[in-house]
Amino acid sequence: MKKVWAVALKEVRQILRDPLSLLMLLGLPAFMLVVFGYAISFDVEHLALGVYDRDLSPSSRDLVDSFVASGRFDLAGVYAADATLERALETGEVRVALVIPQGFGGDVASGDATAVQLLLDGTDSNTGATALGYASGFLAAWNAELQVAALKAAGVDDALQAAIAYEPRVWYNPELVSSYFLVPGLIGFILMLTSVLSTALSLVRESERGTLEQLQVAPLRAIEILLGKILPYLAAALIAVVLILVASRYLFGVVVKGSYVDLFLLTILYLVGGFGLGLLISTIADTQAVAFQIGIIAAMLPTLILSGFIFPIHNMPVALQALTYIVPARYYLVALRGVILKGTDLTPYLDQIGYLALYTFIVLMVASVRFARKRV
Repeated sequence: MKKVWAVALKEVRQILRDPLSLLMLLGLPAFMLVVFGYAISFDVEHLALGVYDRDLSPSSRDLVDSFVASGRFDLAGVYAADATLERALETGEVRVALVIPQGFGGDVASGDATAVQLLLDGTDSNTGATALGYASGFLAAWNAELQVAALKAAGVDDALQAAIAYEPRVWYNPELVSSYFLVPGLIGFILMLTSVLSTALSLVRESERGTLEQLQVAPLRAIEILLGKILPYLAAALIAVVLILVASRYLFGVVVKGSYVDLFLLTILYLVGGFGLGLLISTIADTQAVAFQIGIIAAMLPTLILSGFIFPIHNMPVALQALTYIVPARYYLVALRGVILKGTDLTPYLDQIGYLALYTFIVLMVASVRFARKRV
């Protein structure tokens, strides 16, 4: 361990002399969290609503006012013809169009069946599906209120009891805020990217400067050099984790409900695997540019696409689902979301921890063997 600490101390001095490495380790994770956290969101609000009201009755105006009062829709314009409303949809001026037919108010007053038309811009399928869900739920609730009012007017109050009492409760994220789901994923994505790039560029930089040869001729085993390289970056990464958690708390309201000890133990295992991958890349690349490109391909793309961070794994083709088993973020994110959002301990996630430990062990061993062969 004395040899490992000696290498680690040398690495600390080198990091302190290189402001770019220090910025990548400490400043970049928090910056990326802020940028991605505000840029990526599944919440759909303030949808531009266009209205073509052919009835112009109190009931039709009440319907439009109710849409706007829901907070999901913003009235972008009232149109006097189908052509102008269609043009507004084509130009993107409105995303949702409500067409109210003539005679709507009279049908509502008399209790007769009536209909309205809802036109949606489906170029963005996620926004379109969400808008359709908002509008359908709102219209169903509005229609139920009309039916209850009609029954009360007919004097049948005693019959107004539903057969099924529907009381939904959402656990862990009651407001269904997408940032609560995305921020833990961003933590896994950012930590993997910075851990891989920092260690990969570190060894390749030493190789380019010729200082790596001094380590190679020193009485050090390959695993001692690699561990000494990892320890300073691990300490810096844990400081970055603290900064990320503070930013998550005060910028996005994401509170860690579980144990911080469990969170950091899980994160240390994940980071060591990322550092091992970075060291492995450094044994393959000869220049920092090549190491950076390989690091982006090996760390960024799988973590972003194949980890379940954004895209559900069960919706992927079978071949891609099989590929996700070699992505460490797949296991880390499941356990991390459990600790942060559900407040559980690590007991339910022993399978994920086992897979993550196996990945870390294999990557470190392969990197150690390749580095030892490169010295010969």
